[in-house]
Amino acid sequence: MVESVLNDVDTAPLSAKDRALFQFVERVNTDSSSLTPAVVDEVRKAGWDDEAIYDAITVCALFNFYNRWIDASGVHAMPDEAHRAGAEQLRKGYLAG
Repeated sequence: MVESVLNDVDTAPLSAKDRALFQFVERVNTDSSSLTPAVVDEVRKAGWDDEAIYDAITVCALFNFYNRWIDASGVHAMPDEAHRAGAEQLRKGYLAG
């Protein structure tokens, strides 16, 4: 599912509601200066409330910030094994809760 959304949100097997949000997120990432109240209204019409839209914008903005900061500051990517170990630790924590 994730791969299909990353490859092409327009053809990914999503509900109409989810597709509208992912298309909006893509636009936030690629052409945020073109966003208008009418664009946001389309996301609302698909079933998302203002809090969810705000959260989506915030997550996009933060990831863009983090990626640019990491690239510019020379922080090195963690090895895949470190990501797997972190994911396993999170999984254990969620199962314990």
